[in-house]
Amino acid sequence: MGYSNFLLLKEELSLVAIIILLIVYDLFGSQKKQQYIHPVACVLFLLHTLLNFFPPEACEAFGGMYACSPMGSIVKTILNIGTLLILLQARNWVNSESVIIRRGEFYTILLCTLLGMYFMISANNFLLFFIGLEATSIPMAILSAYDKYKHQSAEAGAKFILSATFASGLSLYGISLIYGTVGTLYFADIPAGIDGSPLQIMAFGFFVVGLFFKISLVPFHQWTADVYEGAPTTATSYFSVISKGAAAFVLMSLLFKVFGNLIIEWQAIFYAVIIATITLANLSAIRQQNLKRFLAYSSISQAGYIMLGVISGSAAGMTSLVYYILVYMVSNLAAFGVIAIIEYRTGKIDIRDYNGLYTTNPRLSVVMMLALFSLAGIPPFAGFFSKFFIFAAAAQQGFYVLVFIALLNTIISLYYYLLVVKAMFIEKSETPVAPIRSDSYTRISLIACTIGILVLGLLSGIYEHIGLFSFGI
Repeated sequence: MGYSNFLLLKEELSLVAIIILLIVYDLFGSQKKQQYIHPVACVLFLLHTLLNFFPPEACEAFGGMYACSPMGSIVKTILNIGTLLILLQARNWVNSESVIIRRGEFYTILLCTLLGMYFMISANNFLLFFIGLEATSIPMAILSAYDKYKHQSAEAGAKFILSATFASGLSLYGISLIYGTVGTLYFADIPAGIDGSPLQIMAFGFFVVGLFFKISLVPFHQWTADVYEGAPTTATSYFSVISKGAAAFVLMSLLFKVFGNLIIEWQAIFYAVIIATITLANLSAIRQQNLKRFLAYSSISQAGYIMLGVISGSAAGMTSLVYYILVYMVSNLAAFGVIAIIEYRTGKIDIRDYNGLYTTNPRLSVVMMLALFSLAGIPPFAGFFSKFFIFAAAAQQGFYVLVFIALLNTIISLYYYLLVVKAMFIEKSETPVAPIRSDSYTRISLIACTIGILVLGLLSGIYEHIGLFSFGI
């Protein structure tokens, strides 16, 4: 095992190079140059995304602990695109007076979490997986408490780090029990030692519960709404899309690689968790007035839909899961982008504050409407096709009752998404939100998200392209 192994970590090395460049620029750049930290970060990360856009051939490094695959590379590219959109939307907030520490720290911390997700996705050994998990969780706790002199942000950081610590402890305990029963941490070697003993089932339960916390599946979701509300909106959008998408993909790939012999047990667990997650989250979302809490429960329900791809345990399920993450990313970031603009300009965050928004800000209202329609799964927007594919993947494996319950829940979700649309287009207000002109970076991100919502569902070739790599998890 020589230094040539590092050359196989092309995506990770590229990201580390950007992080180092941003740290150096932030530390040694003059006061005048500090104002350019945002465009520098965006350009560097755009180059990183383009350089790693095409999937590499399958490879292994460091004795098999690290494995690159075409499907893993596709997921990393999707996460890169989402992170770039978030960076574009972050300019106003990062340059605001509320961010009193060095601006460059936000970009380096954000990219450090992404680096941890890279290692989780490419891990072929539980040791590297756990290192990636912790490298993701700790910087995310910092992001949630980034507005450190705001009580809600500090509270969000405390709740996140406590929840993350508890979840990581459970996962680590499960990993230790797995190692104790099979004598190895390598994913390729573990299935031969899985015999379905009570101790192994308990080990699997502890491990998967830790990931359920990360994905915000019921009943391990209680932290989500409070953290989403208290954290800066830019960080909230990152939590709801990037970290959730990465954790969902990693969970499914582990179920394929490691726990395939326990498929009956984990499908039974997921059956109950999916029903509880979708139903409880949708019912809770109806009661919310704060839009960040509203989208928190929306993201919990969307996580339940994503798990339909996981429970199918098939190549079609993997393809539909990755495609769903892509569509959910552009839809959710469009909604959070509008919320961030209005919150930054006015400080308003409740649904009732959006009454009559169309009369003063028609473009923002239309973008928000399209995002909510896509999240609800209304045709012909991209969200309809993503739900169709993921429902079809579960139905192919015989989960007809589960798919029917999920379909009923889409009706509930349609109701609460339309509450926001009603407020913007139908409800009247004597003091609507004043006309807002967003910065060019945010406009670029919202245009990209809108194009994605309108076009992704019609480009069936994207789904088929992802499907080509479904067996190379």
